[in-house]
Amino acid sequence: MAGVQAALLGLSHPHSLAHLRTLQQLSEVTAIHLWDEDRAALAAAVAAQPAKVVATTTVLDELLNNEAIFFVIAAVRNDRGPDLFVRVLEAGKHLLAEKPIGRQAVDTARVIDVAQRTGRQLGVCYQNRARPAVNAARRLIGEGIIGELISVEMRLITTQVQFRNPQHWLFNQAQAGGGMLSWLGCHYLDLMRYISGDEAVSVMAEMATRSGEAIDVEDVATLALRLRSGAVGSLHVGYMLRLSGGGYHNSGGYDAYAAFNGRLGRIYWSEALAPNSLHVESAHPTWQEGAPIRKLTYPLGNSPAYGGLPGEQFVRDFILAAQGQGQAWTTGADALYVARLVDAAYESSRSGQRIPIEGRLDEASKR
Repeated sequence: MAGVQAALLGLSHPHSLAHLRTLQQLSEVTAIHLWDEDRAALAAAVAAQPAKVVATTTVLDELLNNEAIFFVIAAVRNDRGPDLFVRVLEAGKHLLAEKPIGRQAVDTARVIDVAQRTGRQLGVCYQNRARPAVNAARRLIGEGIIGELISVEMRLITTQVQFRNPQHWLFNQAQAGGGMLSWLGCHYLDLMRYISGDEAVSVMAEMATRSGEAIDVEDVATLALRLRSGAVGSLHVGYMLRLSGGGYHNSGGYDAYAAFNGRLGRIYWSEALAPNSLHVESAHPTWQEGAPIRKLTYPLGNSPAYGGLPGEQFVRDFILAAQGQGQAWTTGADALYVARLVDAAYESSRSGQRIPIEGRLDEASKR
């Protein structure tokens, strides 16, 4: 892979410095350019993480007009994302955008249209797809180890709103577009589809704001999904943990569970956040050569990148895809699938009705 120059747009997003660490870890990235409207945020980022940073600016056009920059990672407030993403793509840069790309699916579709028109690579930051345990679960299900899918259960619980700065834009409907579901639950909606190879065709949802804080987005949500195969899925998410600390990069502040249940067995994990190990039970004939119940562990190694070594590979493969080599882990279509599902869930919670998603998913193709 030829070396490339990269830009990071936005230094105030909860994930910005993590993205900067990833760029600094990649040997393929030879230089990093930073943009933010806040000079103090730029200065603080460079002071904390100076490696490879060759330029900073508060003038976006100055950065976008730099022909040496090959691709951009952009992490900005949700309501400001789509306009900025369009400018990046129209400037001829490949774009890896923070999820959820926009406040609603229509925003995501707009950005996808521009990426297609300009011929630029567009990805969304669902880095958990690159984790070895996630891909092992996907492979085992594809091989029929658990048989025909019956149900998928998922849970993602994290620390309470009071420990996450209730004044942050993440808890402002006009700026974020939604709460816990669109900010963190989106990861598990993506994994449900990616691992199972199945997708939702309808959803019924209940959401509430129960933190007692002055926020106007949901902090707890429960979704019941009908999948295309006829299987059912469930997702429960919430800011609910009282005794697990604070901060957005607090690995001990999460309680996560996922189970894929089939006629021949099941695959599940129960870890702090994303899985490093899988529990597999199967009556499949090929599985009987060993123990029918196994625990499979996938060591990750150490890296300060966002998402560790899998996070490095996630961005590396995006660069390769933009260079015409191989396939990126995610595309705009993956973001659109999740966005349409999230929109339908919000509509269901408001109306009290089950909402079909078929029409919303026509443009979202499977990876």
